[in-house]
Amino acid sequence: MRVAEAFRFSLHALRANPVRSLLTGLGMLIGNASVILVVTISLTSQEYILEQIQGIGSNIIFAYYEAGTQDATQFESDFIKLADVEAVRQQLAPRIVAATAVTSSQDRILVQGKERDVRVNGSDHEYKRVRNLIVTGRFLDESDVALRSKVALVTDQLAGKLFGSPANAPGQTLKLFGLPFTVIGSFRERVESFGQTEVAADTILIPLTVLKYFTQVERVDPMYVQVRSPQDVEAVTASVRQILERRHRPGAQYRVENLQAILSAARNIALILQLVLILVSAIALVISGIGIMNIMLVTVTERTREIGIRMAIGASRRDVLAQFLMEAMLLSLAGGLAGILVGVAIPLSARFFAENIRIPISPISVGVAFGVSCVVGLAFGLLPANRAARLNPTEALRYE
Repeated sequence: MRVAEAFRFSLHALRANPVRSLLTGLGMLIGNASVILVVTISLTSQEYILEQIQGIGSNIIFAYYEAGTQDATQFESDFIKLADVEAVRQQLAPRIVAATAVTSSQDRILVQGKERDVRVNGSDHEYKRVRNLIVTGRFLDESDVALRSKVALVTDQLAGKLFGSPANAPGQTLKLFGLPFTVIGSFRERVESFGQTEVAADTILIPLTVLKYFTQVERVDPMYVQVRSPQDVEAVTASVRQILERRHRPGAQYRVENLQAILSAARNIALILQLVLILVSAIALVISGIGIMNIMLVTVTERTREIGIRMAIGASRRDVLAQFLMEAMLLSLAGGLAGILVGVAIPLSARFFAENIRIPISPISVGVAFGVSCVVGLAFGLLPANRAARLNPTEALRYE
C-alpha cells in the first residue's frame, strides 16, 4: 500500500469517529503545550533571577573585614582602609575597571516634621558605575571628592519623603552633622536589594573625603572592585584577598567574594526546576500515548470484520500494519501540532497585555515537543497496529 493510500484510509477512519479522535488528540495537545509552557516558564524565571543578580553590578567583587565591630579599637588597624583601595587600584589596574570604597555613619535629620535616624554613606565618583546605580540629577565627580565639597545624594525613597519626589531633590539643602549640604541628585539601586546591601531605604551619600571627618575610625565596609573580564573574576578575587592579607597583621580575616557563585547557584536551581517540570510534562505525554494506544486497541476490535474483508481481497499484513500505524501517527501529530500552537501562542499573547514583557520561547522545546509527538504516535501505535496485522483473515470474517 502506498503512503498516500494509507493516509487516505486513516483519515477516513478518523473522520468516522470525530469525537473520539478529538478527545484522543486532546491529550497530546495538553502534553505538548505543557512541555513548551514549562520550558518557557523556566527560561523566564531563570532570566529574571540572573538579571536581578547581575543588576547589582557587573563582574563585581566585594570585600570587608570579617571580625570586630566599628567601635572595637583594638582591631582598628585590621579594618580595610582607603590606602588598601588605592593599592588594589594600582596593583590590579590592567585587570579591573574600577575600585571604590564605602564608609558609613549615621545622623538624625528632620523628615516630615519628625527627627529620624538616617544612614550616611561616603564614597567616590566610581561608586555609581561599579554599583550600577540609577541617578536623577548628577552624581559625585572627582572634584567633589578632591575638594571635599559638601554635596549629597539621597535615595529616591528619602527624596520622596523630604522633597515630594526624586525630581525635586537637586538644588535642595540638607543639614548633616550640623552643616548644610547641597543635594545634587537622588539615586536608587537598579535591582531592589531590600536593605541587604549598604544602601537602605533612608540613605544619604556624600564624598568619603568629607565623611571621614565625622567618623572616629577609618573603615571601608565594603570595598567594591569591578573586574574587566568575566573570566578573570575568580583570579582577581584571590588577588584582592592576597593584597589585603599582605597589608594587615597575620590572622586578620577578610571576606572577599563575588557574584559568580550566586549566579552559578541560580543557574543550577533553574536547570533543576526545568528538568523537573519537563519530567512532569513528559508524564503527561506518556499518559496521552497510553490513551492513543487504548483507543487504537478498541478500534482494532471494532473493525475486526473490516480488517478480515480487506485481507480477503488482497491486503497484506504490512498494508494493515501501515494503515493502523498511520492512524496513530495522525492522532499524535495532529494533537501535537495543536499543542505546539497553543504553547507558543500563550507566551506571545502576553505582549498584548504588557508591551515591556518579553517572554522567551525556546526553539528546542518546540522541536522536542514535535519529536516526542512522532515518537509517541509510533511507539504507542505499534502494538495496536501489530495486533491488527496479525489477525487471521478467516476468523476476522466470522467476527460479529
